Order: sequence, then C-alpha cells, then structure tokens
Amino acid sequence: MPGAVIIGAGPGIGRSVARRFAAEGMAVALISRTSASLDAAAEAVTPLGTPVVRLRADSADETELRAALDRAVEAFGPPEAVVYNAAVIRPDAPGELTVRGHQRAWAVNVVGALTAAAHTAPLMARHGGGTFIVTGGMPEPKSAYVSLSLGKAGVRTLVDLLDQEYGPCGVHFASITVAGPVAPGTDFDPDDIAEHYWHLHTQQRSAWQREVLHDGRAHADDNNPG
Repeated sequence: MPGAVIIGAGPGIGRSVARRFAAEGMAVALISRTSASLDAAAEAVTPLGTPVVRLRADSADETELRAALDRAVEAFGPPEAVVYNAAVIRPDAPGELTVRGHQRAWAVNVVGALTAAAHTAPLMARHGGGTFIVTGGMPEPKSAYVSLSLGKAGVRTLVDLLDQEYGPCGVHFASITVAGPVAPGTDFDPDDIAEHYWHLHTQQRSAWQREVLHDGRAHADDNNPG
C-alpha cells in the first residue's frame, strides 16, 4: 500500500500533516528522533483507520535515516509522498553559536533533507513519480535566528536543485515557507498549514509549484480555490 513518509513527525506541523494524509486513506510512516513524538503522532493518526508504522531515527544521522526509510518502503512500498519536517529551531545571534552547533543545525535543517531525497526520489521516479515536500520558513533572514535563517535559505536552494535533478522524472519537489510561530488556534494553526501539503501533493504536473508561503494573513483554504 503506497503511502506517505513524515520525517520530523513531532507535535505541530508533522503530526497535522500525518493526520491530513491519513484522512485521505494513505498509509503513514512516521519518523522522529524520540519515541514520545512518535507515540503522540501515531495516537493522532490511528483513529483514522489507516496503517501506521513508527520509526525512530535522527535525521542528522545518515545511517539511521536511510535505515528508517528502507523500513518504511518495506512496510508500504515506494512512497507517494515524503515530507521532511525536521528542524533545529532556536534563537542565536551572529557569533553566539559554536561551530559544532552550526554544523548540527545545518545537518538537520538541510543535509537530512538531501539525504532523504537522494534515498527516496530515484525509487519514486522508477515507480511513476511522487511528491517530496520540505518545511521551510524565514522568508526574510533575521539576525536573532542565524542558524535557522541559513538553514531555511539552504532549503529553498536545495528544493530548486532537487527539482532540476528529479522533476523531469516525475517527482514534484516543493517547500512550504511558514512565516511565523506555529500554534493551534492562531493564523499559523498546524492543521491549516497541513492543507498546503495536501494541495501540493495533488497538483497536476502542469501546475506544480516549488514554494508556497503561509504568512498568516490567509488560511490554506483561501490559497486553494476550487
């Protein structure tokens, strides 16, 4: 049963996206660094009645991440959709974070997405295509969030590069730029943001978008007429 793989299936966007795809009858493979996040995401998805598998992996650890992706494919076959939602989010001013800290943030925010794409996109292409979506942010860099600003700028470039490589093979690469703090009941409600992911996944190839901005001034439904 083809399904969706959610990397970074923690509270907030990851859990809401998993629930949104499961609501359409898709099997869901949840990947997270902690068992607590996996349990909470699975609890949100299970009542919808679709198959769910929980896989623990650190997205900055290439061996762990590739092994988890292999187990997801063993469970449900080549994925129809992969969502990379893992991120290190913390304030740090210029010069405040150590080199090791920057390396860790970059490994999670950018390199993990590259690893996941390189591992799954060729398989998706061989089986007719699919969708790979990365959670972005920081539409404008902020000096109070140096590592995150660098990482989200890197994500935007990475999606363009991956689209060049795999787009002609039928894999739709896109990012969703979330321009504010995610919280239920606000203009950045994760359930509203999750609608963008489903909309991108269901786009016709002639209408593919590479980036969608959720800026808090309109809910996802306002951006998806019809």
